[in-house]
Formats: sequence, C-alpha cells, structure tokens
Amino acid sequence: MMKQATRFHIRNWLMIVLGSAIFALGFDVFLEPCGINGGGVSGIAMLVVYVTNSKFLTVGLLSAMINIPLFFFGYKNIGKYFFFGSFAGMATSSLCFDLFAKIIPIPTVEPLMAAIFGGAMIGVGLGAVFLAGASTGGVDIVARLLKLKFRNFPIGKIILVMDVITATATGIVYADFNNMLYSVVTLVVSSVVIDKVVYGSEFAKVAMIISEKYEQIALAIDTQIGRGVTLLNAKGFYKRAEKYALLTAVKRQQLAQLKDAVISIDPDAFIILQDAHQVLGDGFKRYDRNEL
Repeated sequence: MMKQATRFHIRNWLMIVLGSAIFALGFDVFLEPCGINGGGVSGIAMLVVYVTNSKFLTVGLLSAMINIPLFFFGYKNIGKYFFFGSFAGMATSSLCFDLFAKIIPIPTVEPLMAAIFGGAMIGVGLGAVFLAGASTGGVDIVARLLKLKFRNFPIGKIILVMDVITATATGIVYADFNNMLYSVVTLVVSSVVIDKVVYGSEFAKVAMIISEKYEQIALAIDTQIGRGVTLLNAKGFYKRAEKYALLTAVKRQQLAQLKDAVISIDPDAFIILQDAHQVLGDGFKRYDRNEL
C-alpha cells in the first residue's frame, strides 16, 4: 500500500512538471510570436511586457511576481498539497517560459494554426496539472477555488469565462481585432482540451439489454467482464409479456467485450447504449467533494 501511494505521488509530481513544460512550450512556440493570448497570468504578463518593452521584464519573471499573493490565498483556502504542487507548476512554467524562448527556434506559423495548436498544447499541459491536483498558479488558482463553489461547472469553462477579458485586452493592446479573435480561438480550444484531459478518463457507457436469455447474459457480464448488473421489471407493449431488462455500466474499453458477450448468447438481443459522463461506485471512481 505504501509503495502504491509513493508511485501515485511520483506520478502526480511528474505530471505537474511535464504539464507545466508543455504549457510553456505551446505559449512560446505558437502564441507569443503571433501576439495571441492564451489567458491567465502568463497572458497578462505577455501584455505588460509588450506594452513596457522592458529589457528586464520577461513573461516568466513577471508571471512569478504576480503569482506570489495568489499562492498564499490558495494555500489558505485549499491546503498544503495544492500549494506546493501549484508552486512547482508555477516555478516550472515560469522557468520554461524564459528558457524555451531562448533555446527553441521559433517557426513561422499561420496565425490560425498557431491559435489552434497553441491552445491544444496549453489545454494538454494545464489538464495534466489539474489532473494531478495542482495548478500553474494565477488564474488557475482562482478557477480551482471557484470550482469548489460552483461544483456543477467544468473547470475548463470556468477558465474560459475568466480569460475572455484578457482576450479582449489583447485586441486593444495590439491595436488589432484579429489578435483578439485568434486569442478567443485559443481559449476555446484550450478549454475543450482541458475538460477532455480532466474528465475524459471518467466517461463510461451505460447499457440496457432486453433479452429472453437475461439470466445467461447477466451471468456473462458478471463473470467475464466483472461488472454488476441490475434487473429492471419491464413489460412488452405488443404482447404485454412480463420480462426483465438488464442495466449495467462499463468502461469504454470494455464495450466491445460487452457486445460480443451479449450477441454470442442472444443474437436477437435488444441493446441500448448511452454515454455516461461519470459513474461513481464499485469498480469506478469514488465520490470526492473536492474533485474537479
């Protein structure tokens, strides 16, 4: 059990560092060269650096400076792990902002492609950090706190709403409406990708199966797939015959196995499949009030 916990913590820390690096790479390679804003503290820092044109200020340095008060606020309201994990995310991303800008050749990319690919990389990076229970600081901390209050809203959508203001400011600062539109594209793409990374692994399939051979099918689902089955009382409309419908939830990778098991027993079985955004309980994830 202790070794498993250690592996879990190591995995989380690696996700925080790698996710923060991917986030910074997408910003440096695709967004900043095209004047496209990815939102958050790094987006605010990009605008300040552009306006001041200072030789001393960098996006990484200014991001770290803005983050300090937000970190203490996050520690007070969320806890020690989130504080230290987010500090590691902030430190890694701030360092990588300046490091990648110096060592990586910047390719010439059409702005729309830069907005899409930059947004996707930011989404993957931030999603990995969120999945590890941390953030990269700044707006991410505020979004995480708001998520605890508004628990029905996906975290990617919360960040999107907050970053629209930054995107609007980008068009004003660069005096180009296109910069604002490209920034909005980036924010929408990153929001969708964040939610896919954070919530994608929780998607499952719910199956309702109607068959005269329900006993054999239920046994096969239980023994071959290892999933629970619920018997529902049902009545056919045409013959008014009493029967049972089977209800079960499976992970996406088990879907083909489920269909094979059912059809092999009863080729005429009636199967209804639906997406389940989240399944809680035995064999699936346990409920946690503080989850994303």
